[in-house]
Amino acid sequence: MCDNGTMLVKTALTAPRFWISLVLGLSAGLTDYLGGYLLVRRSPSARALRYFVALGAGFMLAAAILEMLPEAFRLNNRWAAPLVLAGYVGVHLLEHSLVPHFHFGEETHHHEFLSAGRSYSVLLGLATHTFFDGIAIGSGFVLSSWLGWMLFVAVFLHKLPEGFTVASVMLASGQGRRAALNSSLFLGATTLLGVLAINLRPGWVMAGLPLSAGVTMYVAATDLVPEVNREPGIRMALVFFCGVLLFFVLRAFAPA
Repeated sequence: MCDNGTMLVKTALTAPRFWISLVLGLSAGLTDYLGGYLLVRRSPSARALRYFVALGAGFMLAAAILEMLPEAFRLNNRWAAPLVLAGYVGVHLLEHSLVPHFHFGEETHHHEFLSAGRSYSVLLGLATHTFFDGIAIGSGFVLSSWLGWMLFVAVFLHKLPEGFTVASVMLASGQGRRAALNSSLFLGATTLLGVLAINLRPGWVMAGLPLSAGVTMYVAATDLVPEVNREPGIRMALVFFCGVLLFFVLRAFAPA
């Protein structure tokens, strides 16, 4: 099984997908910055970000379970399951040991972010997410254009709330607007770094895809879904299911 995965990776090295993945990684990263910009400028459109959280959660969960996991097991059947678990548990450990509580959206619990050090620990935690966002996009394009585009959509849908969140945490800790924007820009840079890492070392997809699948499942199910459940009424739940439906609609156009 590993030999088959290695063969797929070697074949992908000759495919003209390097620049497309970099451009999409840059686009995803700039969306992080846009999320921070919306918060700093107090744009009225920022209210719609909660719908991106719900839509992105549904799409990400579907993409992780129905695309990333099968591909990970096809590439590396022996180590895929432990690596998926490592990705999930690793982010959980990071968020509950190094990073204080935060949620996707505008931070209103200012008492939880009294020091700059705690706000930068949140930045580090989110940067871990964004690095594996890039790993996911890059891994997808190493294997196929279809998978790369699907994972880009999954990443893109939660980028605005991500940039919005980190900028909000910075402001809540007493940092200035420049620090808030720079933190969003940093998340974008780590996304691009993840894409670049896989493109320069395509063989890393054997571990990168299952690890990023575990991280994606954690972000979708543990970080984003609780934010969906915080909203009263059925509207946000319906948007979540629309995210799942969007995945199936796009999947219907997948090449055979």
